Amino acid sequence: MINLKNLNIILTGATGVIGNSILDKIISAGSNVVATGTNEEKLKKIQSNFKNVHTLKFDISDHSKIENFVDECNNILSNRIDILINNAGITQDNLSIRMKEDEWKKVIDINLSSTFLISKNVIKKMLKSKNGKVINVTSVVGHSGNIGQANYAASKAGIIAMSKSLALEYGKKNIKINCVSPGFIKSDMTDKISDEHTELLKSRISLNKFGDPEDVANTIAFLSSSLSDYITGETIHVNGGMYFS
Repeated sequence: MINLKNLNIILTGATGVIGNSILDKIISAGSNVVATGTNEEKLKKIQSNFKNVHTLKFDISDHSKIENFVDECNNILSNRIDILINNAGITQDNLSIRMKEDEWKKVIDINLSSTFLISKNVIKKMLKSKNGKVINVTSVVGHSGNIGQANYAASKAGIIAMSKSLALEYGKKNIKINCVSPGFIKSDMTDKISDEHTELLKSRISLNKFGDPEDVANTIAFLSSSLSDYITGETIHVNGGMYFS
């Protein structure tokens, strides 16, 4: 069993399928969590369904408020943030020659810039205790690329490179920075894929199936725990053998 007893965690993007699975896993392991998102109704549902969780509505695209957001999370968690899980992100797909500048900028700003700014402000808190972990959720397309996702792939590849740099900067302060890179995970999005296209996608995956949200959550729980204390600057792939780095 993974033990996260009494660890204080910030989880962004908590209201989605993967976010809910991460939340369930880390709370079951004993942690205290500030769960954030933009959907008020889903946050209320989280608050009613889980113990040891404090929900906070926040739009990570509002960069001017990120420092105050981190301060608020820190206060809720009794002035000690042990783990930050950056799970929030968006897609705005289009072929590159049709992609509008706004579609490019919005995905980069939210997925990459917001992740950097939240990490930066949380690391400032972690430096006081010389301890902490940042776990960034990326994507297989940040390694392989994907048609119609030049913006999304660039943002996720940027997170991977950024995480390596942060790991180098703060390892001597006992702050570990790692990434989890999911492939195709069962969700409302994959349910909308046609049966024919689903079979085509599965044929490109070594295990011949889509992953479950729990597969991602299990990996994040491991990285959050003391079992991963000698791991930093790494990306763990959760893609069933769709891509080998």
